[in-house]
Amino acid sequence: MTFLWYIPNQVAPGHRGDDAVQGHNSLDRLTELARLTEDHGWGGALLGTGWGRPDTFTVATALAARTTTFQPLVAIRPGYWQPAHFASAAGTLDQLTGGRLLINIVSGQDNLAAYGDSEGDQAQRYARTREFLQLVRRLWTEEDVTFTGEHFSVTGSTVATHPAVREGRAHPRLYFGGASEAAQRVAATDADVQLFWGEPLDGIAERISTLRQLESDLERAHAPLEFGLRITTLIRDTTEQAWADAEARVATMAEAHGSKDRRWFKAVGQQRLLELAERGEVLDDNLYTAPAKYGGGGAGTTWLVGSAEDVAKSLRGYQDLGITHFILSDTPYREETIRVGDQLLPLLKNS
Repeated sequence: MTFLWYIPNQVAPGHRGDDAVQGHNSLDRLTELARLTEDHGWGGALLGTGWGRPDTFTVATALAARTTTFQPLVAIRPGYWQPAHFASAAGTLDQLTGGRLLINIVSGQDNLAAYGDSEGDQAQRYARTREFLQLVRRLWTEEDVTFTGEHFSVTGSTVATHPAVREGRAHPRLYFGGASEAAQRVAATDADVQLFWGEPLDGIAERISTLRQLESDLERAHAPLEFGLRITTLIRDTTEQAWADAEARVATMAEAHGSKDRRWFKAVGQQRLLELAERGEVLDDNLYTAPAKYGGGGAGTTWLVGSAEDVAKSLRGYQDLGITHFILSDTPYREETIRVGDQLLPLLKNS
C-alpha cells in the first residue's frame, strides 16, 4: 500500500482554495509541505506539471535534497522531454536520493506550442507515449541502446547514471493515467501503475477488468499492472460537519464560477467524471459529484466526504477491488496534510 499526498506546484496562489499566502511557492514553503508529509505518515507527494508552472523536475530535485524519506511523484510529459535526456536526469536524481523517485507520465492537454511541441490525434499521442516508456525503460536498464521508432530514436545510447536498484525495483515506478481506449492499451503493456480518478466502485471495477483483459490480450511483458486512485478527501471530526463544509465549499464555487460547460473538458477520463453528476450528487456511500458542475477538474471533480472512519471505509472498498496506490489531497494543503495524515492514514495502515 502506497499513500501519497499532493503538493501544488503553481505560480498563482490559492490553488483549489488553498491559502493565498505570501511566498506560497517559495522553496521554504514547499519544503515545509514536503517535510509535513514525512512527519504525518505520507510516503511522498505528487508534483503536477504543465507549461506555465515552475519546472516540476527542478522542484522535485530541490525538495528531495531537503528531505530524507520524501518520495516525489514527478509528473512529466513526452515531448517536453526527449527520452534519453529524461532517462539521464531521472536516473541521476534517483541514484542521488537512494531510489526515492517516482514518475507520472502525462499525455493530456498542455500548451505544447509554447515549448516547441505539437499534438497529433489521440492515436499519435499515445503511440508516442508508448515509445517513450519503452525507450526510457531500456535506457535505465541496458547499455549501448539503439532504438528506431516512429517518434523517437537513439543510437549507441548509455545514460551515465542508472537508477538505484534494489530487490523488486529495477527503476522508478512509472505511473500513468488515461481512460480512452488508446490510453488503456498503453497502460496494459507499458506502465507500472494505472491511476484512476474518483469514480464509483462499479466504474473502477469495470476499468480494472478491462485492463486485466488487455494485459492478457496484448501479452504484457512486465510485472502485472498495479492500480491507483487520485482523489480529493474532505475529512472532518464528524460526518455532519464534513458534509456541511463540503456543501458550503461547493456553494462558494457556484457563486464564483457558475456552472461549467462540460464540453470544455476533452479528456475521456474527465468526461466520465462529469457524467457521474447525472447519476446523483452522492454516489456509493459518500462520493460527492457536485463539484463537477462548478469547475472542479481532475482530482477535484469528485470528493470523498465524511469523518475519517467514513472515508477509510470507502477507500477500503477501492482496496478490495485491487487499488494499492492512493494519492489524496484537500485544501488548505498545509492543514490537511496534517489532518488527513493523522486521522485517516492510521485507520488504513492498521486495517
